[in-house]
Formats: sequence, structure tokens, C-alpha cells
Amino acid sequence: MAIVEFLGPIGKKPMEVDIKSLSELKGILSHDNELSSWLENSAIAINDELVNTLEVQIKSSDKISLLPPVCGG
Repeated sequence: MAIVEFLGPIGKKPMEVDIKSLSELKGILSHDNELSSWLENSAIAINDELVNTLEVQIKSSDKISLLPPVCGG
């Protein structure tokens, strides 16, 4: 199973998912009211590399990271 980690202020514990693509993950996470607001604004990385499409194939050994926008000075 792939591991999904939620970074920064999202504040969720990592979860394991059995998915084939990021599109599937979006469907799963959109049912969580807390996460659904982060989905539109967060960047996504697979194995620490940013991706810009949901059509990426996921392997069971992948680490998926949701990276919310942050600001600081």
C-alpha cells in the first residue's frame, strides 16, 4: 500500500491507501470534510518529487505528500 502524508497545517496522521492513481486518491480524500478544502490548494509530491497531474500511476511502495501552501517571512 502507498503511504499518504499530510504536511504543514493539515494536521492529519499518515494513512495507507490501495490505489492505482492520484485520481483515485482525490476521490477518497474528497469525502473527508477537513481534507477537501486542502485538495484544491495543495501541491502533491510522489517520493519527494512534485507532480502536476492526477494521472500519475501509483505503486504500492510510493510515498505521496500533500503540501499545503505556506507563507512566512
